[in-house]
Amino acid sequence: MSLVEQLRQLLGNTAVADDTETLDQHSGDKWFAQARPDAVVFAESTEQVSRLMKFASGEVALSLARMNRIKDINFEDAIAVVEPGVITAEVKRAVREKKLFYPPDPASFEHCTIGGNVATNAGGPRCLKYGVTRNYVVGLEVVLANGEVLRTGGRVHKNKTGFDLIGLLVGSEGMLGVTTEIILKLLPLPPSRNTISASFSTMSEAAATVQKIFALGFLPSSLEIADHFTLEAARHDSGATHVPAGNAHLLVELDGQEETVGVETGKVRDLVASRNPTTLEIAINEAECERLWALRRQFSNSLRATGLTKLNEDIVVPRSRLVDLIQFAEGLSARSGFPIACFGHAGDGNIHVNIMADRYNREEVVREKVRSALDQLFAQVLAWGGVITGEHGIGLAKKRWWPDATSEVARALHQAIKRALDPDDILNPGKFLDEEKSQGSA
Repeated sequence: MSLVEQLRQLLGNTAVADDTETLDQHSGDKWFAQARPDAVVFAESTEQVSRLMKFASGEVALSLARMNRIKDINFEDAIAVVEPGVITAEVKRAVREKKLFYPPDPASFEHCTIGGNVATNAGGPRCLKYGVTRNYVVGLEVVLANGEVLRTGGRVHKNKTGFDLIGLLVGSEGMLGVTTEIILKLLPLPPSRNTISASFSTMSEAAATVQKIFALGFLPSSLEIADHFTLEAARHDSGATHVPAGNAHLLVELDGQEETVGVETGKVRDLVASRNPTTLEIAINEAECERLWALRRQFSNSLRATGLTKLNEDIVVPRSRLVDLIQFAEGLSARSGFPIACFGHAGDGNIHVNIMADRYNREEVVREKVRSALDQLFAQVLAWGGVITGEHGIGLAKKRWWPDATSEVARALHQAIKRALDPDDILNPGKFLDEEKSQGSA
C-alpha cells in the first residue's frame, strides 16, 4: 500500500491530497528553498494531527489551514481561544467588536495565521509598547512528535506551575511540536489613537529623532522608519499610496485615553517639528491613521515590485546603535554594489535590512556576493551585541550564520531539547538544528 493510500485510510480521503497542483503549492514559501512533499495532509482536528504524528513517515506537508475556528472570546476573562489556522486580522477584528485588543500586528496580519505567529514569535510595529506574540500566549495545545497531546497554561493571565513550556514552544519554528489550539491574552481596547507622519532629508536625522522621543520620556505604541530606496520603490508602486516627500520617513503612533493621547500627540508633534522635517502630518481618527499605515504595510510589496530579489534580514541592534546601523548599511551598499533598503521597527532596534539583488536566482556569482554582504552585516550586528533575527527566525535562510550567532553551550542545549521532544527528527528536518550541515558552515 502506498504512503498516500495509508494516509487516506488513517485520516480519510478528503484530508489527503497528492495532485500535482497541491503538491507544488506546498513545496515552498516566500523564501527560495523548494522541497516537494509526497503528500499534503489537511488536518481538521487535534485527533487527526495526533494520528498523523504517531504514523509519520515519508515527506508529508501538514496544513492547518482548515483548523481556522475562533472557539471563544471572553470579555470577563480577557482571553480568546483560537485554532492555528485563523488569520491574525480576523482575530483582531473579532476581539475589537467586544472592546478588546490583541496587540501583535505583523505587517502581513491580513494574511498570516495565529499559528504561524506562534511558530515564529512574530512581532510587528506595536511590539515596542505591547510586546510580541509570546507575551500574549497564555495557553497552548500541542501535539508532540510521538502523537501525545500536551496542554499547558490556560485561561489565566499569570501562571508559574513548573517550567515555562509556553515560552519554549512559542518561537520554536515547528520543530518541537504542532500547535493545535492557542489561548490568547487580550487587553482593553484603547479608545483613542493618533499617528504622526514625518519625513526628513536623511535617515540619520529620522533615527536621531527617534532617540529624542525616548529621551523626553515618551513611549509610543509604534515608531517606524523607512529610507530613501524604500520610499522610492513605494512611489513607483501602483499599490502604494500617500508617499510623502523626503528621503526618510518616520511614523509615530500613540494610543490610550483620548485626553492623554491628545496631550502627548501635541508634545511629540512639537518635538518632531523642531527637528526640521520635510513634511509633517497628524492623523487623529481611525480612518486617517489607517491611511498613513497603509503605506508602511505596503513597503515589502513595493520593494518586490522593483523586479529585484529582496533579501529581507530582520536584524536587531541595541537601540543606541540605530544611527550606526543606518550608516553601516549605506557603506555596505556602496562596497557591495547592491541597493539596500532599510525600514522597520526603529523603536526597538529591529530594522529590516533588505539587500536588493538583480539576477539572484539566475547567477551563482550574484548569490555569493549576497552571502558575502550578509557575512559583513551579521558580523557587525553581532559585534554590536545585536542578533541576526528579531521575528522571522533562523529556519534555512539563516542556517549559515547560526554557529556565529550562538555559543557551543547554547547549541548543545538546543540539540538536547530537540532530541528529547523529537528523537526521530520528523518535525521540520534539515532546518538550523541539523548538526552535520550547520557546523562550520559560516
